[in-house]
Amino acid sequence: MRGNLTEQFTLAGHDVPSRVLFGPHETNLGDGRALSPRHVAYYERRARGGAGVIVTETASVHESDWPYERAPLAARCGSGWADVVAACRPHGTLVLAGLGHTGLQGSSAWSQAASWAPSRFPDPISRELPMEMEQAQIDSLVEGFGAAARVAAAAGADGVELDAGPFSLLRQFHSGLTNRRADPYGADRLRLTREVISAVRAELGDGRILSLRLCCDELAPWAGIAPDEAAEQVGALSDSVDLLVVVRGGPFTTAAYRPDMQSEPGFNVELCRAMREAAGGRVPVVLQGSVVGADQAQGALDDGVADLVEMTRAQIADPDLVARVRDGLVPRPCVLCNQTCLVRDPRNPIVTCIGNPSAGHETVDPEPVVAVESALVVGGGPAGLEAARALAQRGVRVTLTEKAARTGGMLRTAAVGAGRVRLAMVVDWLEAECRRLGVDIRTDIELGAAELAEARTAGTLVVHATGSSPRPAPCPVGAGVQAVTAADVLAGAVLEPGPVVLFDPVGGPVAVSVALWLAEQDREVAIATPDQLIGSRLGPTGDLVGANARVQRAGIARHLAAIPVSAAAGEVLLENRFTGVRTRVPCAVFVDCSHRLPNESVGAGGPQDERIGDCVAPRSVLEAVREGHLAELSGASRRRFTLVDR
Repeated sequence: MRGNLTEQFTLAGHDVPSRVLFGPHETNLGDGRALSPRHVAYYERRARGGAGVIVTETASVHESDWPYERAPLAARCGSGWADVVAACRPHGTLVLAGLGHTGLQGSSAWSQAASWAPSRFPDPISRELPMEMEQAQIDSLVEGFGAAARVAAAAGADGVELDAGPFSLLRQFHSGLTNRRADPYGADRLRLTREVISAVRAELGDGRILSLRLCCDELAPWAGIAPDEAAEQVGALSDSVDLLVVVRGGPFTTAAYRPDMQSEPGFNVELCRAMREAAGGRVPVVLQGSVVGADQAQGALDDGVADLVEMTRAQIADPDLVARVRDGLVPRPCVLCNQTCLVRDPRNPIVTCIGNPSAGHETVDPEPVVAVESALVVGGGPAGLEAARALAQRGVRVTLTEKAARTGGMLRTAAVGAGRVRLAMVVDWLEAECRRLGVDIRTDIELGAAELAEARTAGTLVVHATGSSPRPAPCPVGAGVQAVTAADVLAGAVLEPGPVVLFDPVGGPVAVSVALWLAEQDREVAIATPDQLIGSRLGPTGDLVGANARVQRAGIARHLAAIPVSAAAGEVLLENRFTGVRTRVPCAVFVDCSHRLPNESVGAGGPQDERIGDCVAPRSVLEAVREGHLAELSGASRRRFTLVDR
């Protein structure tokens, strides 16, 4: 079944426009527990861009399962699924309704009832102890899967995908780690899944696809599903399904399912190859696992690793991925940062992408009607580059100036060290697109007030994207200690010999990456933070545990709940913010990893100028790119554009 990634093929009797699958993931786009018009627009946009198969956000098949506030409930998804199908069908994309139950990895916070599980195994994350399911609950679960499939079929879905992946109750029954039953469901750990498949197949009838997302390595070899056992499970289930998606991860390794940039793209290639061999050609197999490059995806098809490739985050980053590859263009890259596309978060953030902030906002982003002829963008970081690209794409004549020798701003500066170099792909792509669209990019140039005034007089829209500046040190620094910022270190500043202490009041990835980079150079490194753990804000990206493990392995000292009081004479004085106890730590170089300040060297300029990105308030790359994307609709240009609510 091997073939070209972007060409049409046949799957279970259905014509599919490409071999690219857009997989199920949390979006927080729901209207309560139902799919919303925002879901419809989100999926339609990927279908329009060439996705072959779309699996909708996994819907709970039973009301006992409520893993997060806006988690879809299958019983309430009928009309939403029908709308998604109607929106995607003109593009030829197949729509599979995602169905599942999270079992012990759910939450009683929303359901107000005990979680279900095969055995009394507490969730390693929440530490909540579930109830052990009895026959009545098992029967109700099987009926729930069947009823959900009936709703999906009535909505016109092309089929369903059953979740037996890292967060699923079905996987919990498959695994000796979580299934310790002494009844037939323990003796045959696939029994429940077989019953579910049978019930679902009866409701789908002929002509609809039944896909299975199957965990094939829990990365817990002492008791969990390992590849050898998974191969046996694949062999046992292949004849009963139409599509098999190979994934990894379990209760102790949920971050391994869709890890961040610390894991290499395509990490599941060998696992998928082994499972495809176990399937013996009886079912098409999908490769999942941070596949974000079209070349790697095509290579997996060519090498017989898989028959389709899941490229979920890649299509969040660029919904036109397939179309751009067909046209010989480079898609907007996914850098695997996980900063805004993993949204299982109490704040309920909307799924989006740092490089494509329109993702998830397809119905709320305004649509401009261009009425300005020229624009001058001052600053070539991610905000300025995106502003220039967006304006040029709409036919505006754009000049971009950058005082440094290269574009990219702080994002390029941050792209240093293991797992961080991919960040530069965002600005590399933006610069290439700007040049393709005819933007006049001028580096090593700093404009003054006279040049800006001349541009305004000529009727040119002026956009300030001048970035950020370092803030004063967080404590007095005297002789005997070199004070620098994280940006200075990453930019190649010459550091004095001796111990390095980083102060991290932010808790993001910067301090960890700088500390590890310095440790790789055999520097003695310590991190001081006012938080009670290193990288406190890395939880949402899935790298909190991994980052602390890397810091521990690198021998980096940690000073927690600590605030610097002063630094001088080869040491820094730290104070515990709870107890007031002070500690002197050897320090030749003090690295401040605090938020930077807006760069106002050029000023806001005239009243019709627009300011975007870090020169407004230094934040994340998401805000920089989003403000760049919307620059054409802001400030003075609001008078020149018509906003169309879609």
